[in-house]
Amino acid sequence: MPLALYLLALAVFAMGTSEFMPTGLLPDLAADLDVPVGTAGTLASAFALGMAAGAPLMAAWARRWPRRAGLFGFAAAHAVGALTGSFAVLFATRVVAALANAGFLALAVATAAALVAPDRKGRALGVLLSGTTAATVAGVPAGALLGQLLDWRAAFWAVAVLCAPAAVGVLLGVPADPGGSPAPALRVELAQLGRPRLRLALLLAALVNAATFGAFTFLAPVVTGPAGLGRGWVPAALVLFGAGAFLGVNAAGRLADTRSHRLLALGGPLLLLGWPALALGAGHPAVLLPLVLLLGALSFAVGTTLITRALYEGAGAPTMAGSYATAALNLGAATGPLLAATTLPPATGPFLAATALTALAVLIGTAARSRLRPLG
Repeated sequence: MPLALYLLALAVFAMGTSEFMPTGLLPDLAADLDVPVGTAGTLASAFALGMAAGAPLMAAWARRWPRRAGLFGFAAAHAVGALTGSFAVLFATRVVAALANAGFLALAVATAAALVAPDRKGRALGVLLSGTTAATVAGVPAGALLGQLLDWRAAFWAVAVLCAPAAVGVLLGVPADPGGSPAPALRVELAQLGRPRLRLALLLAALVNAATFGAFTFLAPVVTGPAGLGRGWVPAALVLFGAGAFLGVNAAGRLADTRSHRLLALGGPLLLLGWPALALGAGHPAVLLPLVLLLGALSFAVGTTLITRALYEGAGAPTMAGSYATAALNLGAATGPLLAATTLPPATGPFLAATALTALAVLIGTAARSRLRPLG
């Protein structure tokens, strides 16, 4: 894999840390800004909505946009967020940061695919998304720990500072035109959305990500509530979920190019069993924590595989396919926490919401199999 791909992964790590960071800060953030925990959880949806809406718009507008520009805007939004005492202003900064992230990530996904041979898109996507999973393993727990030692604002400042070396790496190491050939006209790339197999992959990815984020956003209240563990266990639970995500992304990176159908056929039903098992075992740490690791792996393995299939099906849109994938993932990440919040209380309600979303994905995937040849 080329060095440029790892530099993009570093930038994705910085942005992924911020995207997931509120999950480890919800109780303190809600108390400081005097809002319910469910309301504070909408910060994840604000970010994801900005990503979902902004990915195709920003990618279309910025097809020749310097990738580092998004990192600078991202850092500025976090500085404002760290200074504000208003939840409304913080919410707005999350949307602004998401727009910056959307433009960057959409271009990064397309660039990753262009940096490698046509039959290695899955491997390239696995490396790129390892930045996201590394954020869940290291960045998010570190942010949660920093929030406990100082306050949640310190975690936001840390993300702003982290963007600097990432921007320098992208500036120095990522080629401006990795594909080496002119991009098709925008209307040609947009027309790819008419492909049924592309739309199917994007829909299933959105549903799986909605389940993942609906459950993951409200993990901290489960750890400190039904599980009966102290606040210090929240970073540990986030590390477990992130470690699982890292394993899942790497497994998908190795298998999605050649065995995606088998991976989806196995991973989907296991997820459908795993979420209700997590709800039932939430009161028992010895059950909860291993399942958090396992479901992190399954969720990200299935999600990464679906996005890899979307990149293959959208090969005719080399600069926009990444934005379609980014929009699908973040539409799921936005709606998941909103739906999960409606199930509170009890604290385990979001796991049941994740079960329903996963069941819908499995049903649609099964029904589509009779009309479309299997993905992969």
